[in-house]
Amino acid sequence: MVDTSLSKLTDADLLLLLTIRRLEEELLSLFSQGRLNGTTHTCLGQEYIPVALQHLMTADDFLFTAHRGHGHYVAQFGDVTGLLAEIMGREGGVCNGVGGSQHLYRDRRYLSTGIQGESLPVAAGVAHHFKRKNSTAIVVAVIGDGTWGEGAVYEALNMTAVWCLPLIVLVENNGISQTTPTRLQMAGDIKRRAAAFDIDYVVESSKDVNAIRARLAPHFEKTRECRTPLIVEIITDRLGPHSKGDDSRDPRELERIRAQDWYALYQQAYSDQCDRLNVEAKSRIAAALETVEAANPAIWGTA
Repeated sequence: MVDTSLSKLTDADLLLLLTIRRLEEELLSLFSQGRLNGTTHTCLGQEYIPVALQHLMTADDFLFTAHRGHGHYVAQFGDVTGLLAEIMGREGGVCNGVGGSQHLYRDRRYLSTGIQGESLPVAAGVAHHFKRKNSTAIVVAVIGDGTWGEGAVYEALNMTAVWCLPLIVLVENNGISQTTPTRLQMAGDIKRRAAAFDIDYVVESSKDVNAIRARLAPHFEKTRECRTPLIVEIITDRLGPHSKGDDSRDPRELERIRAQDWYALYQQAYSDQCDRLNVEAKSRIAAALETVEAANPAIWGTA
């Protein structure tokens, strides 16, 4: 059943959503052609999360993401060309082509890593630094449901709670950890884990960008003003494979996910706006790819 209650997005928000979607699709295509270096993990199906998060953060905040972080990078910086150059192993990329898809660092406010749970202890350290400086900046660490099997997560949450740090752990719960359904690899739930550390918790299941922002805004402001931690669980769907073509899910499950994908919902509700901006998004990706291939030499040779 299509959610007909979706609020209309601004052109800027919808264009960002579509740009991330078309970029991720282009990356899968480039990988299949042997034109990328290393691996790539897309955020297909989850693009609305970084778009919603974009206006909840300031330029002073620090964002940590994991292996599925392209959308968060583009939402924060709008730098499609730099990201594409990085993943293609080209000079002029975000990290000059040596970080690839998973390992990005920029402007002392964005870091992505490929190891599950690795970012949380570092995020707690940055949050501690902000608190000692009496800064109003916060730290947001984006992790997945599969990350809750890592011991570093619990050590970091303990420090975060004991020291009352301005850290928001944003969990993109897409119900599957690589190829294992979450229900088969995680006992209990995230809400009760938050309660065990006496950390505030909120869950969000909507795909409506405006609604997500409105509901999360007061929670983010509480962390910013009171310097207290928060765990946000967003129930979402991973539309694409774990990493290229390794999707072992039942076809019926994939059909269900495609039917409730944010793109299908927005396309049905606002088809004229989607059609118009989709053309612009595709043009942006094509222009970025042309720029990268024309002006940025490969540092590793031919992929």
